[in-house]
Amino acid sequence: MSEPELHLNDKISQGQRAATRDGFGRGLIEAAKINETVIAICADLTESLRLKDFEQNFPERFVRIGVSEQSLVAIGAGFALGGKVPFVASFAMFSPGRSWEQIRTNVCLNNTNVKIVGGHAGVSVGPDGATHQALEDIAITRCLPNLTVVVPCDAEQARKATLAAAEWPGPVYLRLSRQEEFNVTTEQTPFAIGRAQTFRTGNDVAIVACGPQVLESLRAAENLERAGISCQVINLHTIKPLDEEILLQAAKKCGALVTVEDHQVCGGLGSAVAELLAKHIPTPIEFIGAQDRFGQSGEVNELLKEYGLTSDHIENAVRRTLKRKTEKI
Repeated sequence: MSEPELHLNDKISQGQRAATRDGFGRGLIEAAKINETVIAICADLTESLRLKDFEQNFPERFVRIGVSEQSLVAIGAGFALGGKVPFVASFAMFSPGRSWEQIRTNVCLNNTNVKIVGGHAGVSVGPDGATHQALEDIAITRCLPNLTVVVPCDAEQARKATLAAAEWPGPVYLRLSRQEEFNVTTEQTPFAIGRAQTFRTGNDVAIVACGPQVLESLRAAENLERAGISCQVINLHTIKPLDEEILLQAAKKCGALVTVEDHQVCGGLGSAVAELLAKHIPTPIEFIGAQDRFGQSGEVNELLKEYGLTSDHIENAVRRTLKRKTEKI
């Protein structure tokens, strides 16, 4: 199946930076205008989750419950059973982190139509430190039956992902970042849950990324091109359900992969890709992400370098996996 024309931003690294949480705030207002059953419930983080405008536009469809993330999810499940489409929002460390059992039982086991929004994920939260830096949330959500897991790559895609989540039947986890970056996509770039996107073609190594690390992967691929290494870059915005077709095609064509995520390498995007390849096409693969470490307080750029999430680390991983590919041959 051929991919639709992507209409990517041809002036990346120009214009205004924005975080995926900003796109979520805009998208939820749009979704509420389309569907009167869309509501928002927030655990005392209205401004941080960009829900202030929603509250002002739809005060009768906005619920503040205070710092009570387990209640947040349980109440959301009740609204869903009553016919609403609730978006329940907190920091990812606290929901799904603290509210995991309620997500498992009240939402996933009963397949209720709740949209779980986890903001401020990854070390890119910065000075908030380890207690607020969710590095395990993809792992604990993708293992739950019935739960769809989406990690948009930029603010514009987060807007589209929010609209798509509102229409998607059943539970969705939407992972958001506070890290501000340039948009890779545009208003014309298509988006569909479960359908990954090739943002750059290549033949030597495939780089598979999610969230803001997609832009870093594109930067790495551009640098490697000058060194004669051709990289395919895949935006795997949906971790579950996994787009098996695009990943298997990349493994067949390139014969080597690098995965990139602001998350533990254990249980996250990289694990999902490796599980698929191990079953169908065993392929040399390198994993970029937190290597069995907690986060720590620091400036965003410092932490991204410390945890190996910048383009130069991706370039080194590409060279390592390319070497393993050659040795395998």
